[in-house]
Parts: sequence; structure tokens; C-alpha cells
Amino acid sequence: MDTQGQVVALLDATGSFFEPAVTAFPGAGAAAWERAALLDPGAAGPDGSWRLDFRCFAVSRPGGRWVLIDAGVGPAQGPASGWAPVPGRLPAALGEAGIAPADVEAVVLTHLHEDHTGWTQDAAGRPFFPDARYLVQSAEVAALDRADPVWDWTVAPLRASGQLQEVAGEHRLAPGITLLPTPGHTPGHQSVLVEGSAGPGGGPGRGRDVLVTGDVLVHAVQLADPAVPYSHERDRATARSSREELLALAVRRRALLATAHLTRAFVEPPEPGP
Repeated sequence: MDTQGQVVALLDATGSFFEPAVTAFPGAGAAAWERAALLDPGAAGPDGSWRLDFRCFAVSRPGGRWVLIDAGVGPAQGPASGWAPVPGRLPAALGEAGIAPADVEAVVLTHLHEDHTGWTQDAAGRPFFPDARYLVQSAEVAALDRADPVWDWTVAPLRASGQLQEVAGEHRLAPGITLLPTPGHTPGHQSVLVEGSAGPGGGPGRGRDVLVTGDVLVHAVQLADPAVPYSHERDRATARSSREELLALAVRRRALLATAHLTRAFVEPPEPGP
């Protein structure tokens, strides 16, 4: 494939979170929950549970090359095994999209949580994307505890193989692909702007920008009310600012949002209120 900028959603896993939605998103009002139910009805599980997807995205590059954004929950023995629905099916999803691991020239890690770094290794402990460089914000690496299982699963082996590339601040990965710092969920969280995308799967979004959010927002209730915090954000005030700024950027650029955890891969940004 010689096209550039096509954004493909890759579903790695689906499951229920270990906390009820109202616990995971404290302080959300009734109006926000009602709007969230319209924006993403698939997220409502039985007895108030939160159903979510675990999704990666691939961006096409010239010459049949690809950039992968995030690496999913990973194999059964990966760091996410304690709470996420492992093993993920990213290897199968890549095959269905016609993408071989060797076709991936770069992997952008939005942050270093277990459910976004799982397929940096395969089940045998080998680099799953053997020819890729892995881009992560240096602030994210600096903030990661050496006792965190992601250190030994992802950071240490990628450093040893020379594949880890730490960046600082906004970074142009390739023409039309820019990494944007969006801290708060974690200290070095980043999102990705894909300019003039060919559209999700070549669909009706052709010619539009796409903003891959990572965990700037993890539930539609944060689209309905960006002030709603998430219980596992490291810095709630900074996360809110990043969320509001990213959503404002999406509105200005008329960009689609590509979401990691909503049960809809691509959503329109909310129009600002009166």
C-alpha cells in the first residue's frame, strides 16, 4: 500500500473495568451520564459496570510501512494480566488489516500503562515489532518507577535493543504525524495528530485530521463534561487542562477523535457549550 495517512482502528480486547463507572468517574452529574449514554451506549454494562475497548491505531505510510499508536494489553503473561482481558488479539487484528509486524516502522506509546504497552513483546519475550523504533516522552520514562512491571517488560528491553526513542515535547514523527504532549493522566502522556487523514479505513472521514487521544479521555462522560475526572489520573487538574485543550484543538481543526477505550473507535468532538 502506497497511500499515506489512512488511520485504521485495531481492537485488541474488550472487557469490563474493575470499578463501577460511577466510582471511576467521581462527581459526574446526571446530565453528563445521560449524554454519555447517547454518545457511547456500548459502555454501559450490567449493574453500573463500565464496558470498554482496548484499542490501538495504525497509520499508513508510503511504501507499505505503518506507524502503530499504542501496543494494547498484550499476551497472557504480560503486565496487564492482573486486570485487563488478556491475551489481546492485536496480532490477529494486524493480520486482518494486512499489516505484518515487520511493516511497522515506529510505535508511538501514548504512555507507559500496562494496557498500552503489552505487545512490545510477544509471548516468547521477543520484540513483537522487530524493526520499529518506539517513541515515548522522556518525562514519562523519568516518572516510571523501576519496580513497575512495564519497566522490565518494555523500557529495559527496548533500551537494550536500541529501539527506545525518548522525545521531549511536541515532536514531528513524519510528514503529517505529530506527537502532542497531553500530560495529566500520566506525567508524560502524549496524543497524536494525523493531518489530512485518508479517513478511518478509507471511509467518510477522508481528508480530515484525526486526533488519537490515548487516555486523555477514557469514557464518553468526559466528552459530555471534560471537567469530569478519572479515578486513575495522576494529576487531575493537569489532565482536565489537557483534555479541554485537545478537544478545543479537535473542534478548531474539525478533527475526528480516535479513542482507545470508548466502544466507538472514531467520534466527533463535542461542540463547545453556550
